[in-house]
Amino acid sequence: MLEAVNVHTYYGDSHILQGVSLKVETSKLVAILGRNGMGKTTFLRSVMGFTPAREGKILYNDIDITHKTSHYIARLGISVVPQGRRIFKSLTVNENLSIAAKPGKSKKNNLTIDSIYQLFPRLGERKAHRGNELSGGEQQMLAIGRALIGNPDLLLLDEPSEGLAPILIKEIYKKINELKSLGLSMLMVEQKIAAAFELASYIYIMSKGKIVFESTPEQLRANEDIQTQYLGVGK
Repeated sequence: MLEAVNVHTYYGDSHILQGVSLKVETSKLVAILGRNGMGKTTFLRSVMGFTPAREGKILYNDIDITHKTSHYIARLGISVVPQGRRIFKSLTVNENLSIAAKPGKSKKNNLTIDSIYQLFPRLGERKAHRGNELSGGEQQMLAIGRALIGNPDLLLLDEPSEGLAPILIKEIYKKINELKSLGLSMLMVEQKIAAAFELASYIYIMSKGKIVFESTPEQLRANEDIQTQYLGVGK
């Protein structure tokens, strides 16, 4: 579904991504792990066209999207849940969802606002409240719902558990797992290794703009040296 080949991305003269290659297969959840500042968010920005790659290729369903505009990429079927949520805080929950809604390409992929409220009942209870009246967990649910209401084939998640209390993190992970069971393809950036072990089909570790390790969750769980070296956990 998504394939990055030797991607190099810069901010000005700063060389952030230094030859990143990875794949996301259909109906799989792939996780990118790594410490802060290693290029994970930059990679998602390159996929969405916010910060286009200078070298290499990004292919989506065999279409080269490396230098396409963000709105073109979104129309192809990719949605992003950005770091920091970035909901419209002056709009109600219902308005946030309404402005992002678009029909899916098939019956399997045709979420409505009511579907989002079924997935996140708390949003249904708060649908008349403005974004700035929501808790952090509710804002994250809304950010995910807003991305889903566009009926994407591929969902990008940037640190979905950031800043949330442990009980809310468990709730968000539960909902992501439900989406995975429905067959939605996802690429998730995370710092928490537990999220990857719980949710991912395959894991990449990024350090200093490069993929330094890739494996199944089971293989990474057994490799304490890699966990310690790149993620600060393990031994």
